[in-house]
Formats: sequence, structure tokens, C-alpha cells
Amino acid sequence: MNSEQADILDLLSGHTDDTTIERLAFECLLTNMTDDRVVSLMNILGWQGDFNCFAIGGVPSASLASTSLAIRKAVRDLGGEHVVIGTYGTFLLALACQMGAVTPEVTCTAVMPAFSEDEPLYLSPVRSGVAGASHALRETMFSLQAAPALSTPSRPLRADELLPERALLGDDYAREELYRNVYQVLRGENPDDPTYLTVSTFLKYGSSLENTAKELNVHPNTVRYRLKRAAETTGWDATDPRDAYVLTTALAIGRMRDR
Repeated sequence: MNSEQADILDLLSGHTDDTTIERLAFECLLTNMTDDRVVSLMNILGWQGDFNCFAIGGVPSASLASTSLAIRKAVRDLGGEHVVIGTYGTFLLALACQMGAVTPEVTCTAVMPAFSEDEPLYLSPVRSGVAGASHALRETMFSLQAAPALSTPSRPLRADELLPERALLGDDYAREELYRNVYQVLRGENPDDPTYLTVSTFLKYGSSLENTAKELNVHPNTVRYRLKRAAETTGWDATDPRDAYVLTTALAIGRMRDR
């Protein structure tokens, strides 16, 4: 814990208004602090128990103040109560507690005009509890930083769209996702399963069916079948250039981690 974080938590022993507590809670969550003291901060703000939440982030269309007000109003109009808002560089990030009509899709549609149309907008999945709140804010921060890597980013951006770029930026959640849900799924539990070897060989040879088939001593149709099965299992298709990049990054992370 750095001195600034220690100062933040020391303030809990004094008399602090909700605005300051919200700012402190945001800073703690964004720096991946999720211990009991941060739980206490969130409790003071009304975030009780195993709440469900999601984050939205982007560049304000006007001022930080006007965008913050627009987000709070939208959440109230949808029947919600709790929002934690803060900034990271030029980005404004809002954490909303899911309740009533305050769901990711509905809320994002309602607040979208408050964000610049010319800049990326990110919408996180629903996460649970204080640890989930930190996860949602951090993946939003990393995704907005990584967004320029995409030539035509969707609006809003989603969790899996920038996994390799987030991993390059140091996002532990993205690295874990690539390791567990891509690399380990490809490896499987059966050592005789040729899926991993086929995908890694296909990527090694620049997505050449013929060279892969020759290397593995099988028919190109066999390679096609195995790649299709791998895509159904992992959700990433090695014959698609973008998906191939995701798979290549996952393989690199997995090999380094297993070593």
C-alpha cells in the first residue's frame, strides 16, 4: 500500500462527506484494493452485501461535471440509487449498482449521449461484490487505453474485444482470461487430443492449411475439422485474423506461465 492509499483509509476514522468517500472508494477500487476497509467504504455509500454492478467509461461529451450529473440522473430515472464516478486521465468511469431497470444495456443506452461520439465507449459485464466492482472498473480503464489498437472499435466495446491488448498493458484479468479460458481449454485434459497441436501448428505456419497438414502428416480436411472443433470449444476461430491474434497471445501467455 502506498502513502496515498494509507491516507485515504486513515480518513475513515474522521468525519467525511459522501462525495469524498465516493472519491476514495473509486481510487481504491481502481488500484485493486478490495480488503475489508474498502468494503466499509462501499457500505457507507449504501453498497451492501454481494451486490451486482457494472461499469461504463469513455470521454465526456462536454465537462466532467455535466457528464457526471447526466449519469446520476439517468440511473435515478431508471430506478437506481448507487453510482460511483471517478476519472482516469481524460476518461470518466461510472460504476452502477444493478437494480430495477439499471441493467448494462439499458443504462448504457441512456447515458451514451453524455460521452463523446468520437471516442471509445466501454461497457463491462455484470460483476459481483467489491472484488467484482474493482474488476469492472479496471477492465474499463484498460479497455479504453487499448481501444486505439482497433481500427474500427464497436460502440460500446465489450469485455472480450481487447483481451490481447489489455494483456500487453498489464491487465491481470485479461491475462488470466487468456490463460484459463483459451490456452487451458485448448490444451484440454487428454494428452492425445490433437486440438492444441493443430491450432499451434496452424498459427506457426501463418494459417496455411497445406503446411499444417504436411507438418502433422494429415489431410487438409482433417486440419479444417480440428480447427472448427477448436473454435466451437474456445469461441475463437484460428482461421479469422483477429481471432488468430487472440489465440497467438493466449498460447504465448500459457507457454510462459507453464514453463
